[in-house]
Amino acid sequence: MSVILVVGMQWGDEAKGKIVDLLSEKADIVARFQGGPNAGHTVVIEDDEFVLHQIPSGILRGDKECVIGNGMIIDLRGLVEEMEQLRERGLQIEDNLVISEGAHLIMPYHRLLDGACEQLRGKRKIGTTKRGIGPTYADKVSYKGIRVCDLMDETVFARKLEFSLKEKNFLFRQFFRLKELEFKEIYEEFLNLRDKVRPYIRDTRALMREAVQEKKNILLEGAQGTMLDVDHGTYPYVTASNSSIGGVGAGLGIPPQKIDHVIGVAKAFTTRVGEGPLPTEERGKIGEILRDRGNEFGATTGRPRRCGYLDLVVLNHSCWLNGVDHLAITKLDVLDTLGKIRVCTHYEFEGEILHNVPVSTEIAERCRPVYEDLDGWSERTSGIKRYDELPDKAKEYLSFVSNGVGVPITIIGTGPGRSDAIVLESLFQK
Repeated sequence: MSVILVVGMQWGDEAKGKIVDLLSEKADIVARFQGGPNAGHTVVIEDDEFVLHQIPSGILRGDKECVIGNGMIIDLRGLVEEMEQLRERGLQIEDNLVISEGAHLIMPYHRLLDGACEQLRGKRKIGTTKRGIGPTYADKVSYKGIRVCDLMDETVFARKLEFSLKEKNFLFRQFFRLKELEFKEIYEEFLNLRDKVRPYIRDTRALMREAVQEKKNILLEGAQGTMLDVDHGTYPYVTASNSSIGGVGAGLGIPPQKIDHVIGVAKAFTTRVGEGPLPTEERGKIGEILRDRGNEFGATTGRPRRCGYLDLVVLNHSCWLNGVDHLAITKLDVLDTLGKIRVCTHYEFEGEILHNVPVSTEIAERCRPVYEDLDGWSERTSGIKRYDELPDKAKEYLSFVSNGVGVPITIIGTGPGRSDAIVLESLFQK
């Protein structure tokens, strides 16, 4: 039995979906523990591309139990649409999808409030997906959230919805000058959605406890990345949940000592979507090359990603916070055409050398990356499946990264396809 966590090391979009899909072949359960439809996990299987937002990537295997944990927030309308799309593509979900009755619901007023607040920030906008993520988590921690179990009881749901609408409609009317939302319209829509998801709803805390006690292979799928963690990321340019290892216990009810391995996923370079610090960002030709070769456009928003060289300050920060014991480096092939590849080893700020990510966003935005230059390999690595077939310079690059953070590289992504990977060690035990 093994419990393995897959967590992003950067600002999300590290190809966690690909790594989870790869590892899920030997898993019994694949579980998400935080985030919501702001995630976009892309998996390419032969000529088919699947983009999953709320359902764990293990659903593509067909025989895995896939758990939407209590730490997630659910857009029911989007979830039902995602379920229908998977059915239409011939995928089995009826017997292997589980939705936590403790998960909070994204309501229409959350999405409206998200967009209104983002517009209010003006030039200091966060760059949210405007899917209601922050406002939903805000209601959760201020005791005003509506959970899946509340929706199961029409009286409880009506009472909580009415209470929330009084507050939100006051804001819309008096502050944002927006049209109020109607109780009846939301109430009826959500009862209809409830009927479509009712068969999948369970107490996932009990389910995960039983799975651990029965020594099943469990794969924990993180969303976003550590640098978007609400506590340890580049606040306030973060997501609203703990996207690092800290979210697992709260979001699934699994004690931390039950996690056997933590696989940190990082691109061979660095990207982020939205606003906020990105010390190694390349705004010129290199940034364009990385964006074009890596197809760096948001799976959820479609926005072009900001791109730059690999940042070992960030990678060290994330490896420590998550207790990473294995690295998965993805999109190595994107670097194939670069004659010189730079790696940021530390920052410089007002004459001071920094080896840690600054807590202050204002300082992080003014840090200058200090690079070490490595030779590129100028050879094709796309689709390579054996480590000994990699160019020597590519191996040197990977060794430099591994030595820089003191963590072995176990998986190397060499393309977007399911089989475009080099796996150096199998972590699941049967």
